[in-house]
Amino acid sequence: MQGKVYKSTGSWYVLKTSDGDTWNGRLKGLFKIDDITSTNPIAVGDDVAFEPENEEESTAIITAIHDRKNYINRQSPSHRNQHHIVAANIDQSLMVVTLKEPRTSQGFIDRFLVTSEAYHVPAVLLFNKSDLYRAKEEARFEEWKAMYEAVGYRVFRMSALTGEGLEEIKTLLAGNISLLSGHSGVGKSSFLNALYPEWRLKTQNVSGWSGKGTHTTTFAEMFDLPGGGRVIDTPGMREFGLVDITRQELSGYFPEMRALAGHCQFNDCLHLEEPGCSVKKAVQEGRIAADRYVSYCAILASI
Repeated sequence: MQGKVYKSTGSWYVLKTSDGDTWNGRLKGLFKIDDITSTNPIAVGDDVAFEPENEEESTAIITAIHDRKNYINRQSPSHRNQHHIVAANIDQSLMVVTLKEPRTSQGFIDRFLVTSEAYHVPAVLLFNKSDLYRAKEEARFEEWKAMYEAVGYRVFRMSALTGEGLEEIKTLLAGNISLLSGHSGVGKSSFLNALYPEWRLKTQNVSGWSGKGTHTTTFAEMFDLPGGGRVIDTPGMREFGLVDITRQELSGYFPEMRALAGHCQFNDCLHLEEPGCSVKKAVQEGRIAADRYVSYCAILASI
């Protein structure tokens, strides 16, 4: 039988067939997928083959994982030298960003965008909690919106509380498999509840002492959207660790730098101190945002 993985709880996987039947599947023995040493061999979004084990209890044994169209990967939160596949076979990756309570850093956004570029998944930025904006946040939003749109990313402004922008985002989700991610506390579950109240997803307030949110979603889970499409809600993240990206490759995942590839004096230019660097020239001339270049340098230093 064939199914799609809707939820993973570590050892059990919730599978759904095209008829809408749900099974609890598990892996039998060790399962090695071509050279992927991740903490989770199967991810939400994977298409699998399975054999029923106990029809009454709807349990099954997963026998094969079909080829992935793509997947999003990040550093495993618990094992720094291993990676964790967040989701597979997705059409777009949406990051929920907040400018206050909690504040999402530009570095976090850019790491997310680099990962999306590396795995060929179109990325979209959703700025939530617009109801909290004062003059400072309004200015920051307009600045970041202009900066990211200039590079080719779609940027939306919304409020799960007042409903601003939600209809537009509903259209964006329709018919697609969308991955939803962001810091803990940015309002991913509140956003989904505002769109689809019947889901009644658990939400929590931002924990006051740290300004970082608390985790309400503990495992990634996929939901069917009314009228077609699916959304994958993921646990809130404190940081977005990159994996398998070399210093040499990094600039290729910044679209504005990729456009200048081959124009530097040296083929292996890292766009730092090298003479004849087309990227640094573009930054000086204002064709590349200085903030994006600073972000690139910070990520480069961390690799």
